[in-house]
Amino acid sequence: MGESIGNHPRFNILGPLEGWDRETRLRLGGAIQERILGTLLLEPGKVLTVSRLVEAAWEEDPPATAMHQVRKAVADLRRRIPDGAAVIVTDGPGYRVAISDGQLDLTDFGSGVREAKAAAAEGRTAEAAELLRSALALWRGPVLAGAGGPVIEAAAAALEERRLTAAEQLCELRLALGESAELVVDLRGLVSQYPLRETLRCQLMLALYRSGRQAEALEEYGKVRELLVEELGIDPGPQLTKVYEGILRESPELAAPAVAAPAPAPAPPAPAQAEPPCTLPYDLSDFTGRDKELAQLLECRAETAGQRTRVVAIDGMGGSGKTALAVRAAHRLASDYPDGQLHIDLRGFTSGEQPVTAGTALDSLLRSLGIPGERIPDDAEARSALWRATLANKRLLLLLDNTVDAAEIRPLLPASPGCLVLITSRARLVDLDGAEWISIGLMPPEESGRLIAETLGEQRVKAEPEAAAELAQLCGHLPLALRIATARLRNRPRWTLQYLVTRLQDETRRLDELSAGERSVAATLRLSYQVMDEDCRTAFRVLALHPGAALDVYSAAALTGTCTRDAEDLLEFLLDMHLLQQPEIGLYGFHDLVRSFAHSLQTPDTDKSDATAYVRLLDYYLLATDAACTVLFPGRRQQETGMQPSPAELPPLKEVRLASRWFTREHTGLLASVAGADRMGHDRHAVHLTRNIIFALYEGGHFEEFRALGRIAVGAARRLGDPMLLGVALSNLGISCWKLGRFAEGIEVAQESLDLAVRLDLRATQAHSHGTLGLLKLMLGRMPESLMHMETAIALEQELGEAGQEAESQSVLSTLYMEWGRYPEAAAAARRALELNRQRGHRRHESAALVDLAFAHTGLGEDARALELLNEARDLCDPSARQEDLALILALSADVGYRLGREEQSRRDAAHALELARDSGVPVRQAKIENILGAYQRRGGAHETAMELHANAYRIASAIHFRTEEAHALHGMAEAARALGHEKTADRHHAAATELFEAMDLPLHRRSR
Repeated sequence: MGESIGNHPRFNILGPLEGWDRETRLRLGGAIQERILGTLLLEPGKVLTVSRLVEAAWEEDPPATAMHQVRKAVADLRRRIPDGAAVIVTDGPGYRVAISDGQLDLTDFGSGVREAKAAAAEGRTAEAAELLRSALALWRGPVLAGAGGPVIEAAAAALEERRLTAAEQLCELRLALGESAELVVDLRGLVSQYPLRETLRCQLMLALYRSGRQAEALEEYGKVRELLVEELGIDPGPQLTKVYEGILRESPELAAPAVAAPAPAPAPPAPAQAEPPCTLPYDLSDFTGRDKELAQLLECRAETAGQRTRVVAIDGMGGSGKTALAVRAAHRLASDYPDGQLHIDLRGFTSGEQPVTAGTALDSLLRSLGIPGERIPDDAEARSALWRATLANKRLLLLLDNTVDAAEIRPLLPASPGCLVLITSRARLVDLDGAEWISIGLMPPEESGRLIAETLGEQRVKAEPEAAAELAQLCGHLPLALRIATARLRNRPRWTLQYLVTRLQDETRRLDELSAGERSVAATLRLSYQVMDEDCRTAFRVLALHPGAALDVYSAAALTGTCTRDAEDLLEFLLDMHLLQQPEIGLYGFHDLVRSFAHSLQTPDTDKSDATAYVRLLDYYLLATDAACTVLFPGRRQQETGMQPSPAELPPLKEVRLASRWFTREHTGLLASVAGADRMGHDRHAVHLTRNIIFALYEGGHFEEFRALGRIAVGAARRLGDPMLLGVALSNLGISCWKLGRFAEGIEVAQESLDLAVRLDLRATQAHSHGTLGLLKLMLGRMPESLMHMETAIALEQELGEAGQEAESQSVLSTLYMEWGRYPEAAAAARRALELNRQRGHRRHESAALVDLAFAHTGLGEDARALELLNEARDLCDPSARQEDLALILALSADVGYRLGREEQSRRDAAHALELARDSGVPVRQAKIENILGAYQRRGGAHETAMELHANAYRIASAIHFRTEEAHALHGMAEAARALGHEKTADRHHAAATELFEAMDLPLHRRSR
């Protein structure tokens, strides 16, 4: 039928695209217009985004103006089609076609197939055959023939499968009506087009046999068997084999049915219908991975004892491959359930559709078992009773796919102990009693790699192995994302894996990239999102604002503005929905793609509430870090923030162990929260949070992160125009510069901090800045200046009663005296630091003071006492001690121990010290330790090893202008070279060392460490 119906245009897509206005064929424009209209007609009534239409209109690499051209093409189509604005409707982010019955051959075909199915189910076989014949007559060729493009081609392939299924059903009905010879020609035509289609071949063999052509029927079996083995490496299926064996035996079951004249009575079932029903979906030929879960499923068999059906449910996030896994298992288990294998999609998460009710599902399942429609009761309870009675003493496998509600599937569960029910669901149906659950998460990296290789081909992956691994990571090891990505690569042979990886690296467009045809990661996740109530949707969106890799109930409560109990309920619900993951008990995290989806939900309408939620999180972190620092650093000076304290509940932080563990666990989130505060303009939060966090960063040896946060805090304090906060931020930044060997930068910021503190008469900041300047100038060998700063700092700290700060300054002063060779004064300063740290009960600082005192005793020639102090310092080091601290203890212990004759222990200490120092990433400490170990090796006569150690210390020290250790390294290199007989090299190093020592005004006897 070509003409339009009434006053409405008609469109035909089952063949070349046609548009008709009554008897006039419409001119629809060029290829772009035809592809856009054809794509819309393929999914009538459904909104297609502009980006989807762009993908349909251009096979690859669309122009920069593609979206504009799509809109222009739609406007052109509306002009060409009568009442075109009513036919192509703008709807939200895209367009849809609005058409009625009779306006599109595709919908007419679908209606005809459905009516035929209903007629056949009611026994009106002849009518059903006629309806199918009329529906198939609508096809004029391949769908949208000549239109081209991957989107249209993919849809055309799916529709062609529907046409072929309808053709098979028509042939089956004609066989049931007694036709045979007249069917042979039609079936031969279909078989020649689809030679591997076993159903068609089976029908052709039956038609030939019933026409008296037994030899030809058997010949067909030989042809298909050879073809299947050659093409697929498999033997014919059980249905085809059964018909073949029946022909050999001339089984009476294969005889043509006796058909009463015009009577509407149902025809006897054809041999194919005598087979147990199997409605399982297609089993993916390239199914890959899930080895562990598949093995678990294959162990599932019906109960051999007991009085119940075995129920096994698979849950996992959208796109994790639950259905593919269940279908693979069902096909593998099919032989164990000879009475049938049934599948039904309950559409719990299907776009635009309501979940299938229990009554509807039971009607479909009963009909699959051959129960006539007139025998099926109207109410769901009676249908459930009939279903269970029908399955009595049967062994049947039932796959309930895409479930959302336990109440709707309970009536579907058989009572027979010989049955197995497989269930898939995105949410764990916790109220489904008696079910065994298999949760599937993300694919392991090796299985992701296998899936990419299976779908793209080994050669393509071998050519770009690193890009393939990164592609798997960017897809989050989610099977749906991996399949979409590899499908895009298959459809774009010019693209390399690295090219797609580069596109996916842009987080703002990653979800758009992971979309192909009807498959989309975002659309899959949206279905899970839409089934939740509004409160859960809001919580989901707000929780995604958390900047860390994982969050706990306390930070979740702060974000959502609830108590921790309600927050935990929300987190657990989202965990059950597989929209959150649980890396460990008490922690929850977002999959990268789920987080990106949640961020995409933010709109101008939600910006204000989201900003309020983020401030609540910052307030909570400020309160929690302050509480943790109070426990971990009891001598820390308190500072007013000028902000209202958060009312949030805090985790247990009142013990050192708990506070330390909390800082470690929240490390990533705390760093990211400061960056977020800086990005969003919350400068006061950025400054005060940084001040709290850097205490923990310093203790943990995270100095690069310390410096990064310090720079953020300085910038925020400058914007606030708060000189007091700026002084503190600058002073702290200077400390990080010392640890990282950035002495010049450190002196610059510490001097600015000092100038600011003097101008504002901030005594505590003055003391801290003098201490930092003294330390940094010591590193550069500016000894007199360093001494002046340290003496000023100590005087101020004693005046202010800052015991903790004084202890640190006394340690620096001890090191300064030690370098100067003033050993009694070095020992006195170290003893004062030790006394102050013991009063404070700070084990790590007490250990450091003991090491300073040990250095002084080595200078005094009291090695035995020095070793006692070092052993005491070592005993104070717990497993959380910083590597560089323990390395220094071990290095000095090795050198002193060797002088005391403890050679074996010294060797062990030296090896361990070097390993720790090189792993620490702290250049100032590594240079010192390698010089100490170089001296130790020289004492033992290992001069080549000593030369290597001193040379490495020199490279490190000279790169950061650490003058004292640079001089010691040159002196050590001179001594090692002389012992090896390299006099010229020794003289050169000795001269350079002497020049540095004299420039620093160090006494000559200090040159021989």
